[in-house]
Amino acid sequence: MEYIKDPMKIEEKSFEIITEELGNKTFQEREGKIIKRVIHTTADFEYGDITKISETAIDSALKALKEGCKIYTDTKMAMSGINKKVLKELNSEIYCLVDDAEVTKEAKERGLTRSMVAMEKAVKDPETKIFVIGNAPTALFQLCSYIDEGHGKPSLVVGVPVGFVGAAESKEELTKRNVPYITTLGRKGGSTIAAAIINALMYMIKR
Repeated sequence: MEYIKDPMKIEEKSFEIITEELGNKTFQEREGKIIKRVIHTTADFEYGDITKISETAIDSALKALKEGCKIYTDTKMAMSGINKKVLKELNSEIYCLVDDAEVTKEAKERGLTRSMVAMEKAVKDPETKIFVIGNAPTALFQLCSYIDEGHGKPSLVVGVPVGFVGAAESKEELTKRNVPYITTLGRKGGSTIAAAIINALMYMIKR
């Protein structure tokens, strides 16, 4: 049985197929790298229509990554999916607080989600420049509130929570804020999408 075994050749062939099947749908080069990597991750071409990238998002994110920064994510899954080797080469790091014992205790006492309390702590860290939300709409709503209150301006918000309660609404709120963002409109998204977006940005620097 013959099939492609080399990982790089598999990826290369996948992107060739994606480009071919997109047909006449084209994107600016850097935006296309992000969108195609999301499609590569999901095999879902609808992301070509629902992925929204703000005008300053890519430049702002690349600047933060080149300078070295902290990235906060709301899920361990997104953290696992981001290329750690490239992240280290960029002198950057990623962290997640949803399983932190103090966060868990405080969330229970206050009747809030762990994602909300974790976000409260993350926004207080001045080295955290990029926020990656792939699961919890409550975390994205919370971040939008902090932005409104003037608690700093992130270099990038990747807001792609998935689901039926609050996901679409939280992403719509994000698009109303004057911050660099990448999002997927509607219900679709998830941690794998969030990781794919960050990887696409890092590969613009390191590949």
